[in-house]
Amino acid sequence: MFEFPQFHILDEVKLALEQQKPLVALESTVITHGLPFPVNVKLAQDMENVIRRNWAVPATICVLDGVIQVGTNKDQLARLSSEEGLLKISLRDFAVAIQQKKSRGTTVAGTMFIASKMGIKVFATGGIGGVHRRESDAAANSYDISTDLYALSNIPMIIVCAGAKAILDLPATLEIMETLGIPVIGYQTDEFPAFYSRSSGLKVPISVENPREIVDLARYHWGLGLKSAILVTVPPPKDVALPIEVVDRAIEQAIKEAKANHIHGQKVTPFLLEKVNEHTQGKSMEANLGLLRNNAYIASLISKEANGQL
Repeated sequence: MFEFPQFHILDEVKLALEQQKPLVALESTVITHGLPFPVNVKLAQDMENVIRRNWAVPATICVLDGVIQVGTNKDQLARLSSEEGLLKISLRDFAVAIQQKKSRGTTVAGTMFIASKMGIKVFATGGIGGVHRRESDAAANSYDISTDLYALSNIPMIIVCAGAKAILDLPATLEIMETLGIPVIGYQTDEFPAFYSRSSGLKVPISVENPREIVDLARYHWGLGLKSAILVTVPPPKDVALPIEVVDRAIEQAIKEAKANHIHGQKVTPFLLEKVNEHTQGKSMEANLGLLRNNAYIASLISKEANGQL
């Protein structure tokens, strides 16, 4: 009989689960694909340290040699940050990674799936996936829609992010989340953040001022039997945020370069992010790093406030 391999749970995470201490899940594609070495490993360590300083426990999720890791140690983080050939793992990819003993970084959807199985209710990331702009889609005839939205529609977790990635079609992404019944909350803002920018011109239906309100909303939402995630959108810190006009110009140029180089599929997002960073003289990366640390901080406050209530 086939035996499903056990999860490897870091001792720190295992103890937190047993004692019902605050936990915050973290994805690993930001390490494997989102940032260059050695910026990526320092960012991963910084996010974990921010969470620990605020009396919660970080659980960075990934797959190493076919084993699902819930929580990673320093050596594993270093491996994720520097090993070549690592792929992204979303919902469809777990079985292949396990069977072939592959090592991969987990996307938002993949991280949500594993964290939910562990009973972790709060997750911090940078920006969720969504609907790609038509002009950035190699097919150009249909929308490329991220699996993240499917996961958000049926995995009950609190996701802390800076909105959707700025390279996406933000109005279309918001429309689909409305269709899927995903509550979108602005944390101390009434506007949907545009990842690198605090303003997108798009309003959020719900705005809250503190972690207590978020926990209460989640309790009522799930208490009614609804199964979707709660998306908490946090503007990037003012000291690193970029004007939306600067970002839009950089994205438009990056999209032209992607089309000229015939970039498509899973290669589109990392290519565009790299080019946007080039066209903003590195300022988009500074914004990315700042918002990731800030989201880890807000997520730790929410997890601590929940205190086993979710």
